[in-house]
Amino acid sequence: MFMDKLDWRYAVKKMDASKPVSEENVAQILKAIQMAPTSSGLQPFKVFVITNPDIRAKIRPVAWDQAQITDGSHLLVFAAWDNYTEERVEAVVAQHAEERPGTREALDAYYDNLKAGYLPRDARTNSEHAARQAYIALGFALAAAAELGVDSTPMEGFDPAAVDEILGLKEQGLTSLVLLPLGTRADEGDWLQGMKKVRKPLSELVTNLD
Repeated sequence: MFMDKLDWRYAVKKMDASKPVSEENVAQILKAIQMAPTSSGLQPFKVFVITNPDIRAKIRPVAWDQAQITDGSHLLVFAAWDNYTEERVEAVVAQHAEERPGTREALDAYYDNLKAGYLPRDARTNSEHAARQAYIALGFALAAAAELGVDSTPMEGFDPAAVDEILGLKEQGLTSLVLLPLGTRADEGDWLQGMKKVRKPLSELVTNLD
């Protein structure tokens, strides 16, 4: 069951480099990312799938030397838009209008109102909003990986500016947010493997307002 898969997953600390994730499973995880909901359907982020060993070797030192980056078979880098612009929003409108014929007038009305609210804001506010949308997609990726039996380790422990430089993200109007190595847990050497999953009890985490 899906809930059992969520209990199975954990942030793997040591991956077996000899056991790569299949391209079929990676494709399904990427599909889950694509299908994740985002505010107004903007999807204001990109995901870089890095299998190139040289690039991953460059990223590892600026990510606290975390071995999963090179021992995993795929490294996903989530990078958010650095701002909302007329061109970026209009590209979303154009795609929706093309795929949903007859909706252009309604789309223009909706997104014109959105642009009136978003475009005057400062870049930091907009980039933080875009980042929150990317994190929704990260959650879908983690859940999809668990469902497929693929190990993963979400990482915020890295130097975003250094990763941005390695991948040339600034020139693309993007900022790196989180790294997600995909791989297979090693049989030995992971201090966290086999430990009981610890979470707050629902009685403390959830408040019911009946």
